[in-house]
Amino acid sequence: MQTELSRKLGVEHAVFGFTPFPAVAAAISRAGGFGVLGAVRYTAPDDLKRDLDWLDTHAGGRPYGLDVVMPAKKVEGVTEADVEAMIPQEHRRFVRDTLARYGVPELAEGEASGWRITGWMEQVARTQLDVAFGYPIKLLANALGSPPADVVARAHDRGVQVAALAGSARHARKHREAGIDIVVAQGYEAGGHTGEIATMVLTPEIVDAVDPLPVLAAGGIGSGQQVAAALTLGAQGVWLGSLWLTTTEADLHSTALTRKLLAAGSGDTVRSRALTGKPARQLRTEWTDAWDDPAGPGTLPMPLQGLLVADAVSRIQKYEVEPLLGTPVGQIVGRMSSERSVQAVFDDLTRGFEKAVDRINRIAGRSGT
Repeated sequence: MQTELSRKLGVEHAVFGFTPFPAVAAAISRAGGFGVLGAVRYTAPDDLKRDLDWLDTHAGGRPYGLDVVMPAKKVEGVTEADVEAMIPQEHRRFVRDTLARYGVPELAEGEASGWRITGWMEQVARTQLDVAFGYPIKLLANALGSPPADVVARAHDRGVQVAALAGSARHARKHREAGIDIVVAQGYEAGGHTGEIATMVLTPEIVDAVDPLPVLAAGGIGSGQQVAAALTLGAQGVWLGSLWLTTTEADLHSTALTRKLLAAGSGDTVRSRALTGKPARQLRTEWTDAWDDPAGPGTLPMPLQGLLVADAVSRIQKYEVEPLLGTPVGQIVGRMSSERSVQAVFDDLTRGFEKAVDRINRIAGRSGT
């Protein structure tokens, strides 16, 4: 599963694995892929430094990268407290009433929320970069469009490739104009924030739009056959996220959530604004249903919604309140039916890829190798 891009970055397989777990990122790199650690949950620089220390030690000398959430446009002088003050009391009451209806306990006195979507704030992302550029990262990915121009320049000065996610050819062209090196074509099927266009349609559109920049296909990819299909569409690799959630190296801190993921089918996800205020694909739960119910107050725009529900999500996760318990995940969840190691996932991907290539060779009248 090698391409020009994978050879350039020094990896055996053109499989880029996004994950919030350092152990998974390290295992992806050791297995011959490219592990990318998600930084959005790291609000304390020391926590990110600790996990990058671990990742650097356990990646086996293989390349790895970091994914941040950073707006291209800077908003001056806005603090988290300023944003919190903009949240209407009606929405706070809705959260309290919903949690009370399901009997969700309060956090212990003095216990801080363990789930804070504050990595979207530029000052937080910049502190993450200050830490990350002290490590030999080979890729910086941004999940919220092109990063600011000075960040792109700073990465390039250090020989770091910059990638950005795109949900349309128009977005991809803007990335190219901003000096981005790699475009991730993220289709509708993907977990987390997605656009409206499916991966099969989106990937070749973006390949044509940004040629000769390399493109990674993302969304609904979880088998070697799908990797082969992505490369056939012109991508130079795949960007996989959801697939790693049920690996043995992942640390979801919740047996109930793992159980729900393993039991879910491809139709058990929904694009909802309940988590962050932007459409994000996630497990459908009674929590997402409550926010999507026309009888409710509706969700707030990003970042208000993420701050509003932060404590609630922490409580739901801590006490494993199953009707409300969910996570961002793509439609590929239907293939995630058993816990496997990262290496076992790669073994399955490579076998499926070889079968697909052999099949195409037979169709084309060529013998497989």
